[in-house]
Amino acid sequence: MDESIIAACDGASKGNPGPAAWAWVVADAAGRPQRWEAGPLGTATNNVAELTALRSLLESTDPSVPVEVRMDSQYAMNAVTKWLPGWKRNGWKTSGGKPVANQELVVRIDELLTGRAVRFQYVPAHQVGGDPLNALADQAASEAAVSQLPAGTAHGTAALPEPAPSRAVKSAPGKTAKASTGTARTGATIRAKFAGRCRCGKPYAAQEMIAKNPAGWGHPECRTEPA
Repeated sequence: MDESIIAACDGASKGNPGPAAWAWVVADAAGRPQRWEAGPLGTATNNVAELTALRSLLESTDPSVPVEVRMDSQYAMNAVTKWLPGWKRNGWKTSGGKPVANQELVVRIDELLTGRAVRFQYVPAHQVGGDPLNALADQAASEAAVSQLPAGTAHGTAALPEPAPSRAVKSAPGKTAKASTGTARTGATIRAKFAGRCRCGKPYAAQEMIAKNPAGWGHPECRTEPA
């Protein structure tokens, strides 16, 4: 039995809400991918897809083996590492007294985390030189969201998904692209001053490279997609 495993999970929603899917990739202690799985969700939000990916990953791994989980969703990570204890104390209500969103998923993840060694690590998405397992999970979820078909080693899919080109590019040495408030030409690529959400439904972080599309700002590769 491996002493530990490394895993990444991700969710995708093409529209948020829109066609959605989840995916995870499990690697050995050295980071070599061993198996993966992706599944469709029909119409769902990004947050549901992200939490479902984590739930499926925990259900598919041996609870006696320590696991490092890499995620690019700050919502899902905060939900299970920061907010969950307070939600439980409040009877699954937020600090504002409202019912916790996606409670069924959060409750199940809480059950799966009980008594097992899980370390969460946040990894920014779509970064040059970023986490390769997260890139694989991201691409697998994205493809399953479009096809609405399950895939992975358990479904006889031998090859791992091929990650899309990074959405972030390095600036020239000594230079930093400046963010704009809307004066850049359509198609121009700059560094985001603030975090936001692309028209594809996935978020982008502050300082990530983005491009101006007819519908607003978003990932550079999304600027070629029809409105």
